[in-house]
Amino acid sequence: VQLQASGGGLVQAGESLRLSCAASGRTPSIYAMGWFRQPPGKERTFVAALSQRGGTSSYTDSVKGRFTISRDNAKNMVYLQMNSLKPEDTAVYYCAAYPSPVVVGRPNYWGQGTQVTVSS
Repeated sequence: VQLQASGGGLVQAGESLRLSCAASGRTPSIYAMGWFRQPPGKERTFVAALSQRGGTSSYTDSVKGRFTISRDNAKNMVYLQMNSLKPEDTAVYYCAAYPSPVVVGRPNYWGQGTQVTVSS
């Protein structure tokens, strides 16, 4: 599975961005998908994930109520709608695919990342 993330950019605090992840290769629509982020000088951490059918989602506490993960299996696309962005959301964002239809363990496929910078 190949993953291509896009949609990052420079925004001001309080604004919104929508990240997209295009999946290709071996039937990407059968996998649970997620978004992770890596702030400068820090480790990569979990942001959000969504089951293969879209029925089960999970978020890290700091983005609950502000970020929404969604997917379009017909287009092999995954999205991360980010609202009310804060400077602490600044990071490189990665989309990832889990090795199953539900979110279990760690992803085994990763995209190349897209930079999100939020100015105060």
